[in-house]
Amino acid sequence: MASEELTGLSNSFVRQNSASGISLDFEPDADYRFVETLEERYKCAYCHLVLHNPHQTGCGHRFCQHCIISLRELNAVPTCPVDKETIKVQEVFKDNCCKREVLNLQVFCKNFPECNSKIILGRYQNHEKNECPDFPVPCLHKCSQIILKKEMDKHFSVCPEAEVDCPYKQYGCPVQIKRGKLVEHENAALREHMLQILDKNSKLEEQISDLYKSLEFKEIKIQQLADTVKKCEKDFRQFAQLLGKNSNLMVNTQTLASHIDKSAWLETQVRQLIQVSNQQQSKFDLRPLLETIENIKQKIAFMETYDQRLVVLEGQSTEHDVHISIHKAQLNKNEERFKLLEGTCYNGKLIWKIMDYKMKKKEAMEGRIVSIFSQPFYTSRCGYRLCARAYLNGDGSGKGTHVSLYFVVMRGEFDSLLPWPFKQKVTLMLLDQSGKKNHIVEVFRADPNSSSFKRPDGEMNIASGCPRFVAHAVLENAKNTYVKDDTLFMKVVVDLTDLEEL
Repeated sequence: MASEELTGLSNSFVRQNSASGISLDFEPDADYRFVETLEERYKCAYCHLVLHNPHQTGCGHRFCQHCIISLRELNAVPTCPVDKETIKVQEVFKDNCCKREVLNLQVFCKNFPECNSKIILGRYQNHEKNECPDFPVPCLHKCSQIILKKEMDKHFSVCPEAEVDCPYKQYGCPVQIKRGKLVEHENAALREHMLQILDKNSKLEEQISDLYKSLEFKEIKIQQLADTVKKCEKDFRQFAQLLGKNSNLMVNTQTLASHIDKSAWLETQVRQLIQVSNQQQSKFDLRPLLETIENIKQKIAFMETYDQRLVVLEGQSTEHDVHISIHKAQLNKNEERFKLLEGTCYNGKLIWKIMDYKMKKKEAMEGRIVSIFSQPFYTSRCGYRLCARAYLNGDGSGKGTHVSLYFVVMRGEFDSLLPWPFKQKVTLMLLDQSGKKNHIVEVFRADPNSSSFKRPDGEMNIASGCPRFVAHAVLENAKNTYVKDDTLFMKVVVDLTDLEEL
């Protein structure tokens, strides 16, 4: 009956939530930094995080919507984890009052202190996506880089995927290309660019020739007008002489006035032409144009030698790439060696951290990498060189069901000084990460008659240990904490009793 009730409960929760119409919300399971310490009444009684779509049970405790549904999926008869009371569907209700209070709790932006905004929890997602200048977003030009919003404009000026004009656009190149391929375009279109520059030069030279002709025409026109003015002045002087001799004053006065008007008009026309000529000369000053042409000619001469320089530079670049590759390989080798030395133990104890457990187990199941080795460790500075070997999908009788863990004796620098065969007691452990020390432990003493413990002839001896060290069902059980954050820890301890140190 309880199971059927909670089936209905799950459906009713989903319907209530989808029909609420409330725009405020937040992502559950995120790590929020509250301005004030989060009170217990705003925490889920099951996951102990801030309540998301809170629901209250008949016993008065509050749960996230997805948490109370999870209780039903994990238990046939769900009970409250606080007081162990049975959870009844008819007593569970959506606590909208609590939900409003939770959505109005103030939190810091996750990019604090770069972004010092304080927002209510219900507006957290909107702030993050639309308001926070320190929110990382992908480049709009899809160059695979993630950039802070506030730095997007700055990024556009250097983005290799942004479309830009060819630098030779002013000479007629119409190409728009991604910035990252601009150099490639310039090299490929070198001949076309040179022809465009030459064509532009030819047109400029034609314009200069036309300007010279226009100026010559205006100078001739000005000279003609000047000659006309001189002739008028000569006529005026002649009329002035006649004025003194002629008795008919009225007629001579009218004639004189007519010539004076004509002379004034011609003088005005000459002034205007001179002014226009000066303006034209200023407007079409040829010196900057000639300087530009000279610069373009120099650039063309430089570009003619560009191909030869490119061949030399490409050869040098190839040679540099080879040297860089050699140095990188040596640096990687040294880095691996330093990491190995930093993690090496000389007290007969090994702590082996195995990360990405799921991926490595999958590789073992698919037969790609069936086993993995730990870093070497030693019984002392000049002692036995040892390591551990693990088959995450099992080996032998444990294949497919268990993790197999083995102990390996490796060839060391001081083997000729050590007693053989190796006879010490060895402890293999899978460490419990809950702090309760519920470790899984296997102990064995080295068999002096086994080839696994003789002095190594090769790099290492045959491994010896436990093919059924720990079952997958135990290791991966959610109630256990042997695997945490997809990581597990193995420990190997060698008993150093009666072992003399060199």
